[in-house]
Amino acid sequence: MAGENILVIGAGIAGLNAALALSQPGRTVTLIERDPPPPDASADAAFDIWERRGVGHLRHSHAFLARLYLLLREKYPDLLQELLDAGCRELRFEDGIPTTLRDAYVPEPEDNDLTILTSRRTTLEFIMRRYAATLPGITFMTGTRVKGLRQDRASNGTPMITGVTVDNQGQDLTLTADLVVDAGGKNALGMDWLKASGIHVRQDVEGAGILYYTRHYRLRPGQEEPPRSKLPNGADLGYIKYGVFPADNGCFSITLAVPEVEMEIRRRIVHPEVFDQICRSLPAMAPWIEDTRVEPKSKVFGMGELKSQWRHLIEDGKPVVLNYYPMGDNLIRTNPLYGRGCSFAAVEAQALANALDASEDPAERACQYHTEVAREVRPYYDSMLKQDRAAIRRAANGLNPDYEAGFKARLAKSFIEDAINIALRSDVDLLREAMHGFHMLSHPDAWLKKPKNFFKVMRVWARGKKRNKGFYLPRIGPNRKEMFELLDLSPTVDWETYKNAA
Repeated sequence: MAGENILVIGAGIAGLNAALALSQPGRTVTLIERDPPPPDASADAAFDIWERRGVGHLRHSHAFLARLYLLLREKYPDLLQELLDAGCRELRFEDGIPTTLRDAYVPEPEDNDLTILTSRRTTLEFIMRRYAATLPGITFMTGTRVKGLRQDRASNGTPMITGVTVDNQGQDLTLTADLVVDAGGKNALGMDWLKASGIHVRQDVEGAGILYYTRHYRLRPGQEEPPRSKLPNGADLGYIKYGVFPADNGCFSITLAVPEVEMEIRRRIVHPEVFDQICRSLPAMAPWIEDTRVEPKSKVFGMGELKSQWRHLIEDGKPVVLNYYPMGDNLIRTNPLYGRGCSFAAVEAQALANALDASEDPAERACQYHTEVAREVRPYYDSMLKQDRAAIRRAANGLNPDYEAGFKARLAKSFIEDAINIALRSDVDLLREAMHGFHMLSHPDAWLKKPKNFFKVMRVWARGKKRNKGFYLPRIGPNRKEMFELLDLSPTVDWETYKNAA
């Protein structure tokens, strides 16, 4: 409600989304950030010198999926224009359709909604922060570390957060608030403070079983990105995944993802020369890092300890704590494979704004917030969890010298590779509907559950590999044994030792 005082812990993407969604005339929103502000200069300067100790993935690949892009286009068009003016890029549906569909592609009006906004993370945050600072009622406290939550009790005995204590450049302060949004990221301490005060927050946690390694590059003067080919700019070889992420101002990044069990390649991939050697062995990546085309702009950044996490703050229909709203990675985390984290945070911020507008009662607000978040986010969380479990099994099976796939496993593999993948490369309407799920505009499995689409996929499968030959990809890269020979690594593992460790 107007006149409320809101504190937001963290001024990253989640905190900025919260500030944008909650900003109203008469309402004050204060973002408390322990790291220094960005340099008052350019997006390039932000990438080069901005230190963000609280954001370990600051220089990993980022993108805003269509769900977030459409939110910006509809609610914050001025911000979207500032992002574009700063060099952020719109990757549209037609930019990503496979070569097998390009000649016959006929644009549809809805295709404009399937747009990715892509850039270096520092540029996205730099521009969003500058825009948020111009909105009425939004202020930033930088160089300020939150030390704890202030707590009281509602009339029914439910714990209620009333503010925070902070260390502001060596000075201890107490800040009161009508509610606190905790967007402090995966390392936020809010849940620890709640636990220490006797408040138990149940959580589901599973390891994602994968690590990510990213390096940034920039096109040399006069050079352009390589033309699209039949090879995809992102694919999975089983023992490694790869993807290229076009960014702002002639920059781009390449991310390689390695299963946790691949210890040998993990030890070597952090070396820039090895990272580039792997990229040059991948036909789709090799043109991107030709010496005459690009120059490297960073070291190799690693990102591990990746988990799926869902925290439950509603039990038996009642909130466990009032006026405390975790957001972003502090509430929900998944494998970042599809870049949904920023969109999750935006959805959560809008859900909180809706809850605050709907009621003044703290318990009703909490219930509505978490109910809406679960409805909007849970399908994508569950889908990613299912994929992670399958990928972990495949990676382990790939190291097992005695593993032989059973009939059901071979059938499932064929359904994905020979039915779904081929159908998406041969039917633009199927691809369009599948992308709606990818971009969080519909349930991730909704397109395949439609009888018409399912029968299309089954017809493609029934045609067989020979008749579908033109829709298969060329060889996307070396197999595991070839890659390990290229890197002078041993492809074998002590399987018994691995099993015991796992």
